[in-house]
Amino acid sequence: MPRAYTPREMLEKLVGFDTTCTGSNLALIDFVRDWLAEWGIEATVIPNETGDKAALYASVGPAVEGGVILSGHTDVVPVTDQKWTTDPFTLTERDGRLFGRGSCDMKGFDALALCALPMALKAGVKRPLQIALSYDEEDGMHGAPPLIAAMAAGLPRASAVIVGEPTGMACVTGHKGILELIVRVRGHEMHSSLRHKSVSAVMTAARLVAWIDDLQAKTQAAPLAGAELFDPPFTTLHVGEFRGGTAHNITAANAWFSVDVRPCPPDDTATYLAAIRAEAARMEAELRKIRPEAAIEIEVKADIPGCAVEEGGAAETLVRALTGDNASHAVSYATEAGLFQGAGYSTVVCGPGDIAQAHQPDEFIEIGQLDAGEAFMRRLVERLAA
Repeated sequence: MPRAYTPREMLEKLVGFDTTCTGSNLALIDFVRDWLAEWGIEATVIPNETGDKAALYASVGPAVEGGVILSGHTDVVPVTDQKWTTDPFTLTERDGRLFGRGSCDMKGFDALALCALPMALKAGVKRPLQIALSYDEEDGMHGAPPLIAAMAAGLPRASAVIVGEPTGMACVTGHKGILELIVRVRGHEMHSSLRHKSVSAVMTAARLVAWIDDLQAKTQAAPLAGAELFDPPFTTLHVGEFRGGTAHNITAANAWFSVDVRPCPPDDTATYLAAIRAEAARMEAELRKIRPEAAIEIEVKADIPGCAVEEGGAAETLVRALTGDNASHAVSYATEAGLFQGAGYSTVVCGPGDIAQAHQPDEFIEIGQLDAGEAFMRRLVERLAA
């Protein structure tokens, strides 16, 4: 007999796997694959290039179009230097809350989605219920694109995708994108009294940072149609790290800084990447008149599209019917929803928990939220079986 888990028992199992994004998630993926096999559900595992991480998808029901994908990520953020009062990798109940790393973001939803598959099997769904579990969502979302491509090629087309990031079970129909850059400036070292004959990487980087700040001011001042749901209702640009230089009296040979851009739909990441590259190229041309070896290099660490609101989209219609939530919601954090939407799937974000708990020490999910998610899954299975 296959083991039947309650959502809470499954969450306890998943939290017990240390799937910190800097390490491997294979133990969790192997467990999921083997457990689904007990139920006669075949899972497809998609390893990364180095073989230390993998994504997984599975489907229950007939091989027809019109099903629903439940999408979650298996990785969690580090607990390093965080002050926990419980073991982060042991699910612990206290005061109506379940504590553990990933309990909210987003193993709570993963547990619900996994438990829904045997439920769908028993119900004899007439449209498939599919599950997608990715890796590296917390570190550039590298696992989702090959997973989405494999599902598009290997499964009948689903009519709706539900990405289960914590929304308090509200139907979130849009989110901002994210563009993460590392900008490296190469200058020329010389005594600071001869600055006019050198190129300071630090001073150059500072000029580019100031230009990015000016661009932020312009985006904030210009109203963006369709952005009213977002907080804030404009694209944000931010430099979070800046390092460089050797000494106070040496023009810096090297400097680097990080850039975080959160495009607000209908803005997109490509627009801002092109603008920053163009300004960097203009500045580099000026620098090379002084020192030919001077350079500004831009590395793209992550380029995740936003999720645009689909008025009357299939996913929105479905989730509103299942939750009774008819309010309008959009969020400023990024999810894998934009990647599914970019691949042509109708997509919304809806999952248990409060995003304020994500990445925090003593991360938790309310037991009531897990219960609400279980009721949601039952209604979804009933609909697919009708």
